[in-house]
Amino acid sequence: MNGVANLSLAGASRVGEIAFIDLKAQQRRIRPRIEARLKAVLDHGRYIAGPEIEELEALLAEKTGAAAAVACASGTAALIIPLLSKGIGAGDAVFIPAFSYNATANAVLLTGAAPIFVDVDPLTFNMDPTDLRRRLDDVKRRGDLRPRAVIPVDLFGSPADYPAIARIAGPEGLFILADGAQGFGGELDGKSVGNLAPATATSFFPGKALGAYGDAGGILSQDLAEIEAWLSLRWHGTDAARKNSVRVGFNGRMDSFQAAVLLEKLAIFDDELAARRMLAGLYDRRLPAAARPQAHLHGAKSGYGYYSIRIPRRDAVAAFLKSHGVPTAIYYSTPLHKMPAFAAHAPATQLAATDALCDEILSLPMHPYLTPDQVDFICDKLGEALISA
Repeated sequence: MNGVANLSLAGASRVGEIAFIDLKAQQRRIRPRIEARLKAVLDHGRYIAGPEIEELEALLAEKTGAAAAVACASGTAALIIPLLSKGIGAGDAVFIPAFSYNATANAVLLTGAAPIFVDVDPLTFNMDPTDLRRRLDDVKRRGDLRPRAVIPVDLFGSPADYPAIARIAGPEGLFILADGAQGFGGELDGKSVGNLAPATATSFFPGKALGAYGDAGGILSQDLAEIEAWLSLRWHGTDAARKNSVRVGFNGRMDSFQAAVLLEKLAIFDDELAARRMLAGLYDRRLPAAARPQAHLHGAKSGYGYYSIRIPRRDAVAAFLKSHGVPTAIYYSTPLHKMPAFAAHAPATQLAATDALCDEILSLPMHPYLTPDQVDFICDKLGEALISA
C-alpha cells in the first residue's frame, strides 16, 4: 500500500464524503496560482486573444505530440471547425458511434451533413470497426450520400481503435476526426490522444480530466497546413489581419481567462493522471465479479476521465449506492439513434451492442483526490448492492 499512498493526492480520509468529481480539492491545491494568472489577464486587458491563448496552444501541442493546436470555445466548436475546413456539408455522410454524447451528432448536423450511426464494441464501448465497414458499405450501396468522414470517440478516456479504423477509412478517402472530448491523457501504442488521428477535437468542460472554469475546447492537428483555416473559422472566417471574411465562419474563440486556468491545470496534469490510473487499478482489483469495467485495447492507456462499468440491475444498484453516500452517473441511458432530434437518421438495422450497453452502463466516482479507502468502500457497497438489488 505504500506505493498506492504515495500516488494518492488526497490525505487519509476514513472515507468521509465521496465526490463524483472533486473540483474543490483541486482548486484548493492551485488557487493562488490561478488567481495570479487571472490577475495577469486583468492587468494586460486582452480578454480575447491574450498571450495565454498562444502559450496554451504551444503547450497542448508539446504535451500530445501534435504538430499544432488551436484553442476554441468548446468541444463542440472543436468538432465543427475541422469538418467545415474539409468542406463537409449537405449530401455527405459522417460515421459516428451511436453510444456518445449528443455533441458528436450535433456537430455533424450543424454542418449540413448526415450522421451515420455505428454500433460499439461491447467490451471497449468504442466504435466497432467491423460495424463501421458494414455501415459504410450500406451507404455506398444506397448511393444517396457521399461517405466523407468518420468520428471515433475516445469514450471515458480510452482511445478508439484508430489502426483498424484507418485501414477502413484510408482506402475510402474518409477524413478521420477524433472526438477526444473525454480522451485527454489517453495513449495508444505510445502516442497520445491528440496525435492518433489527422485531427482531434477535445473539450475542456469543467468536469473533464483537463477542465477550464467554463466552456472551452481545443483542436490538435498532425498537419500544419490545416491550422490557417481553423484559425480563420474560429474568428468568423476572417483573414489573418481580421479585416475581411475569406470563408464563412463563426465565433469559436476561447477567452483568455479560460486559457489562464488551463495553463495552471496543465501544470499538475501528469500528477493527476498518475493518481487516476492508480485509483483505476484499485477499482479493477476490488470490483465484484458481476461488475465489468471498460476494457482497453492492447497497447492502450486510458486517461480515465470517467471510470465506467457494465452492471446488471443498474438502476437498482445506483439507487442503493446513492442511499449509502456513493454518487454515480449514467453516460448514457439513451443512445443517439433513439433521441428525438436524431430519429430521422436512425438506422433500419439494430445497434444491438449499443442498446444493451445503455441498460447496463454506470460510472463510479473518479478524480485524482479520491482516496484508496474510499475506493474500497465504494467496491464494498457495490458488492452489497448486487446482493440487495
